[in-house]
Amino acid sequence: MWSDQRKHQHILPHLCQVSVSSSVRSQLPFFFLTSFSPGPGMSSLLREEMQRVLFRPGKQRLVEFIEIEEPTHGRHFLCASVAKNKVVQLSIVRCQISQTTLKSGSKKSRTKRSCIQECYRRAEVWSLQDLTLIDGRDPDVDDPCFLLHFDKVRTVKAVSCSAKYAFVRALVALSDQHCQRSLNLQNFDWAYIKPTSFYSNRGDCVVLSQICFYALNLVCLSMCPVPLDA
Repeated sequence: MWSDQRKHQHILPHLCQVSVSSSVRSQLPFFFLTSFSPGPGMSSLLREEMQRVLFRPGKQRLVEFIEIEEPTHGRHFLCASVAKNKVVQLSIVRCQISQTTLKSGSKKSRTKRSCIQECYRRAEVWSLQDLTLIDGRDPDVDDPCFLLHFDKVRTVKAVSCSAKYAFVRALVALSDQHCQRSLNLQNFDWAYIKPTSFYSNRGDCVVLSQICFYALNLVCLSMCPVPLDA
């Protein structure tokens, strides 16, 4: 029996990496899938920095942002912000690293030192009111790309599929609240756009216990002996 258990231990890591179809995903709890979705966590320090140097001077509030992949150098983010007049804007923010030389000391003994700074710049800006369609391309695969339809179609590639859905959920809420209209969505798994209140309103402790329950089931499954063929 021990040999059977050891032989099938490799099953467990792969169970959390399987790409499932839309029909199967709809049968699983929303928090379980998103908890194991890959993708970097956005730092609150980064949010505060962009709010301070980029959005606050324009009297805007940064509501949501995700990191995206662009062909140009530097880090890029897709941001959603709200102005005081309740106008919601989408913008591509580019973060570049600049190196400046600072002089310190007295006039006779002045020394130079380098200072590395991050410079944020909004490269593209749109109004959420002008967004006619968000196309997720294919809801049956883990595709991080989606299309924003304005006057022209803008292709966006998030760093992960979970980041893509997180940003679209934020846009849906912003459109309902500030634009008084529902966003036109296409090729998305609707169960992840508006999850049921049963899963979205649970406390953190309950969610954690549910995740542990599913992890325990996976462990038990990996330890089950497989009957040998006669």
